[in-house]
Amino acid sequence: MGDERGDGRTGRFGGRVALVTGAGSGIGAAVVRALAGQGAEVFAADIDGTAARAVTAELPGAHALTVDVADRAQVDRAFAAAAGEHGRLDVVVHAAGVDDPVAKEWIAEALLDDRPPEVTARLDDDTWRRVLRVNLDGTFQVLRAALRVMVPRRSGAVVTVGSSSAFDTVAGYPHYAASKAGAHALSQAVAKEAIAFGVRVNTVAPGPTETGMAARTPAPLRRGFADPRVRPYATPEEIADIALFLASEDAANLVGAVLLANGGRFTV
Repeated sequence: MGDERGDGRTGRFGGRVALVTGAGSGIGAAVVRALAGQGAEVFAADIDGTAARAVTAELPGAHALTVDVADRAQVDRAFAAAAGEHGRLDVVVHAAGVDDPVAKEWIAEALLDDRPPEVTARLDDDTWRRVLRVNLDGTFQVLRAALRVMVPRRSGAVVTVGSSSAFDTVAGYPHYAASKAGAHALSQAVAKEAIAFGVRVNTVAPGPTETGMAARTPAPLRRGFADPRVRPYATPEEIADIALFLASEDAANLVGAVLLANGGRFTV
């Protein structure tokens, strides 16, 4: 994971100010720990403020924020708080997202019964909007807030966490696939605009990863993702390593990239 934080000024991100969404668990929490371990001052934002505080409790220079990324006002307040102390924000990693446990259960039931899943016709408007509101609208609101802070300084790196599901779509999971495909395209479009102002935007698209979201995946569906020919489920730390690479100067020439991190399950 690179250099230790030490006195708070050493490491690959020494002296940098970072904000991470979805920071209370999984990939977001791993990113917070990695950034803090490499010298950054980190603002850890999560809809579950208690979870964010638990992540930051033992990390010097880390601060917890309670933020629902689907709420524009909360996002704007979080960015103002993170940028206000130092007048800048150098790194943003947007890891907040939601799944649909009910649809997963329907898919798992179909697998057990050896029949095709029937999900789309059963989806209600509220479920569709919830997934799109958090995964797509939330990504827009985070990107917009990041650019408002970074563009005036002509500097910054943003990493969004997408999903391999945007490419290898799961039957019966259309709302999640659509939300992540939209977030990928949104990030790439913003990347082409932002680079003219010195701000880089890139995306990591994980495959199956051992997070709280994965823990809620029904066993039949988890078995369906297992494949002895490829790597097992990734750890949050492995995905965090990729996010930190994209946020670092090592990736200076990467703009609008979507890096697949799916253990070899497929390529595009």
